[in-house]
Amino acid sequence: MTIAEPVHNQRKYVGTSVRRTEDPRLLAGRGQYIDDLTVPKMIEGAILRSPLAHARITNIDVSRALELPGVFDVITGKDLAAVAGQQPVIWLPIPDQRLAKTHALAVDRVRWVGQAVAAVVAVDRYVAEDALELIEVDYEPLPVVADLEAALAPDAPKLYDDWPDNVSGSHSYKTGDADAAFASADLVVSGSFTHGRAMGCPLEPRGCIVSWDSFSDTLDLWLSTQAPNLARDLLAEVFEVPVSKIRVRTPNLGGGFGNKFDFYGEEIIAAVLSRRTGRPVKIVEDRADSFVATGHSRDQRLDFEMALNNDGTIVGLRGISYGVLGGALSTVGAGPCWASVLTCMGPYKIPNLDVTVKVVMTNRAPYGSYRGWGAPKGNIVHERLIEMAARELGMDRAEIRRKNFPAPEEFPYFSGAAFTFDSGRYADCLDLAMSKVEELGWRERQAKARAEGRSLGIGYSFHIEPSGYGPSRIMNLVGLQHSGFDEATVRMDSVGKVTVYSGQINMGQGTHTTYAQIAADNLGVPMEDVVVVTGDTDSCPYTGYGTGGSRGAPLGGASILRASQRLRGKILRVAAQLLEASPDDLEINDGQISVRGTSSKSVSTRDVGDAAYRRLLDKLPEEEMPTLEEVDVFDPPNMATSYGCTALLVEVDRETGMVSLLDCLQAHDCGTVLNPMLVDGQLAGGLAQALGGALLEELVYDDEAQLKTASFMDYLLPTAMDIPPFQFFHQETPAPDIPGGVKGVGEAGTIAGVSLVASAIDDALSDLGVTVTRFPVTPPRLLDQIREAQSRKEGSA
Repeated sequence: MTIAEPVHNQRKYVGTSVRRTEDPRLLAGRGQYIDDLTVPKMIEGAILRSPLAHARITNIDVSRALELPGVFDVITGKDLAAVAGQQPVIWLPIPDQRLAKTHALAVDRVRWVGQAVAAVVAVDRYVAEDALELIEVDYEPLPVVADLEAALAPDAPKLYDDWPDNVSGSHSYKTGDADAAFASADLVVSGSFTHGRAMGCPLEPRGCIVSWDSFSDTLDLWLSTQAPNLARDLLAEVFEVPVSKIRVRTPNLGGGFGNKFDFYGEEIIAAVLSRRTGRPVKIVEDRADSFVATGHSRDQRLDFEMALNNDGTIVGLRGISYGVLGGALSTVGAGPCWASVLTCMGPYKIPNLDVTVKVVMTNRAPYGSYRGWGAPKGNIVHERLIEMAARELGMDRAEIRRKNFPAPEEFPYFSGAAFTFDSGRYADCLDLAMSKVEELGWRERQAKARAEGRSLGIGYSFHIEPSGYGPSRIMNLVGLQHSGFDEATVRMDSVGKVTVYSGQINMGQGTHTTYAQIAADNLGVPMEDVVVVTGDTDSCPYTGYGTGGSRGAPLGGASILRASQRLRGKILRVAAQLLEASPDDLEINDGQISVRGTSSKSVSTRDVGDAAYRRLLDKLPEEEMPTLEEVDVFDPPNMATSYGCTALLVEVDRETGMVSLLDCLQAHDCGTVLNPMLVDGQLAGGLAQALGGALLEELVYDDEAQLKTASFMDYLLPTAMDIPPFQFFHQETPAPDIPGGVKGVGEAGTIAGVSLVASAIDDALSDLGVTVTRFPVTPPRLLDQIREAQSRKEGSA
């Protein structure tokens, strides 16, 4: 299916670097975040969390906490389980997967450090925290499964007694005959790649305010979420109340990065406490809570091998991606680990595949959403193996990539595992990146540094980003227990001003700005005449999945574009009545409507609004309904695949293992570029997070599954001093299935960064034959590799 470009798209705003309309209020300190909000009669909650990774709860005594002045109520897991269901899981991509669910509060057993055990609500957070210290919990410690190896051991303790082992499920994708391809290949390269556990670390932790009105049996929530409609649906599921009884409002979000997509137990706990006390309840996590209660991610081991012919043609790929899940499934279940397998072949034509995802439970915090989902791990597989193969074959790594790209005429191209890539000019993008490396003089810098005895390396990584998660029937087919369409309402009022209503959430990516650009262009009105409203399930339309999966622009934007086009048609028909002309002869520019090619007579959108809402007699055509409003629902036939080639210049200190990031560029194709400044901002932010994950960030557990990096003193985030300059270069290959040709860009930077760092380090240490396979690449780890390589080199000499 191909959707044509709009006929009347005046590209005045789309494609220009319009400053974010959201910024003035935020920069002036007028933003309103969850902790800024208070509601009448509000009280505050705090949560008692398990200090043990695995134990039975034999007794909980809350009597002393209840006696503390200022305490309204205390609940335990048994109290909550009596009135609320288990935490829902919406991603079930692995057939016959065992579902490790839990309630918002542990009932009789804890399975990770930080699992919620009891909750207090009091006059304020200070009293609630004091009351937590008065709760007495008796634990019976159980054997701990701290990591993947322990979980897979034949005699491993089981997290769930009725399971035969700790494997939640596994699933394979096969295309062609991988065994035969490997048997006949000229070269097989293999690697075991490990990505450490990480999290999104949004500046603002999660929080909610929940009011349960017992008279009307309604739930009113303020919730820091990327997916308010999904949250409302899941709340209705957990409490078995009609969706119509629930309202979710979202204030400003201080970052989300996927962490705030998932549905957490705190909103359920707050709802139960509100229902019991008859008062609105606020629960806002502090940073210590966040490290153990907000979704972790990235934690995977990927054992893969690639088969090639001597000319660099890839003939096969096979392997297993092990997802290191926690003690229970999060909202997205095994989804991110599954996605790593669906992207492990990357942008390359690989005729023979045998790839498996296996997800394993451990006594760690649940595995949730984080920017990029599974794609960064899939990218590690194909990019690392290609560079290893280039070294073995003595070929240029770019030539192997170029040789195995699908040609533009081969699209749409089926990847071999669920995804069909819609369009692309991959070789052009690779050439663009490499030409910019030459223009910027990186190779001269590298040669000069090496002559001085310094180790500079140039790394490359080519990524694909399956964006616009939304084809509902396709996503249902592969395990999503939810829809993925997007709905928008575009309304012009009686004075000719425009309001756009969307179910998407603005969390720093500039959604309100790009939506106003799209509506203004398609309606022919000044951008300042457009207001965008999001964040309220009562007034805003439904979005099937929420703000995630790089779908804000391709799905939210497409539904706004189509609704605006239809509204434009009605505006022209009303104006035609006023001007006594044919609608086909009219044009709209800056809110003025006139006969095309003349300027003698015109009407304004204010005149049209007046005719549609107030003075209808002789002004509104009789066949037209009053008001000016259009609703559109867009459910795409396929996802839109953006892509890019990133290059990085690094310096490695062989004496310390320190890696300095010197320069970075990315050639990128996200189809139609709506706002170059915002696109570049998304790419830069994603790369910064990925580079942090490649070099610094790791949630480290000890043998008792105690989290050792539970604060920013130990969990190292990149600062401005660590991040290199970024330069971005765009090509535009419009998405054939998306109105306007837009592809997503929200996760693009994140996907390439980890393998990119490894590629650059390998190049800097090419004389030693170092191959980076474990992330993050900390100085001690890299120093160990350097010393081992030096010893091998000296031994062979």
